[in-house]
Amino acid sequence: MVTALRDLPRLGIGLGYREQLADSIVEHADEIDWLEIITEHYIRYSSAEFASAIALRELFPLIPHGLEMSIGSQGPVDEAYVDEVATLAGAITAPWVSDHLCFTREGGVELGTLTPVVRTRDNAVRIGGKAQQVQDRVGRPFLMENITYYIDMPGELSEAEFIQVVFDNCDCGLLLDVTNLVINCRNRGVDPRAVLDRLPLDRVVQVHVAGGHTQDGWLLDSHSAPVPDEVWSLLTEVGHRTDLKGVLLERDDRFPDDFGELLAELDRARTAVDWAQTAAPTRVRELH
Repeated sequence: MVTALRDLPRLGIGLGYREQLADSIVEHADEIDWLEIITEHYIRYSSAEFASAIALRELFPLIPHGLEMSIGSQGPVDEAYVDEVATLAGAITAPWVSDHLCFTREGGVELGTLTPVVRTRDNAVRIGGKAQQVQDRVGRPFLMENITYYIDMPGELSEAEFIQVVFDNCDCGLLLDVTNLVINCRNRGVDPRAVLDRLPLDRVVQVHVAGGHTQDGWLLDSHSAPVPDEVWSLLTEVGHRTDLKGVLLERDDRFPDDFGELLAELDRARTAVDWAQTAAPTRVRELH
């Protein structure tokens, strides 16, 4: 039986694992509650890659975060891929797994990017059904993340309505990327809090926060800068309104020379969701 979302452990404040940060992450293991690893780095590769995830699990709780589930594709779920995700998740005792609410391939063509789905009710119902299949096959909660998009696909539903219908058709969890929400809204002149109010907040398990940059008048989700104040403010609101189990800081580019800058952002995330005054997060030894 898949664990109910409300019964998942509170992991605390985590960091996206990147090879460029590996030494510093291990050195400061006592200041990082958990890590999110990129699923595709540890499946369909050599056994050495898989073994490295097992070794990392000795220091941190790990959550696999995928890029290639392509839950929005028209075709059926890739069962072989899902089984590999399940094997990885089982080996590292991950409380949940996640991927993106989008598609990355269609008709045998690999797109190489997270592509938004046309927001029709039929598509939302179809995706919800596929997500339920993934969750049932993996045997643990499957979270879907809202993505950034710079070309808006036509459809009868708003983004929030589309997400709501998807989750009406499955009992999966929502990985709410607060930065993505802010970027999509600011690029289109919409109030992020108005969109937040229409999302299925009862399904939020985890959030992402990151910083980007502006180019040609567009906010871009580059994960290359400190988290902006607007995202911190919205994170606080999400923390107060949801049964949040984990906050994840993403950084993929322009890493600071001083790792302490990332640790300071982790501390700011703790303050934002008031976890400094609540029960301690579940640590690695309690998850075995």
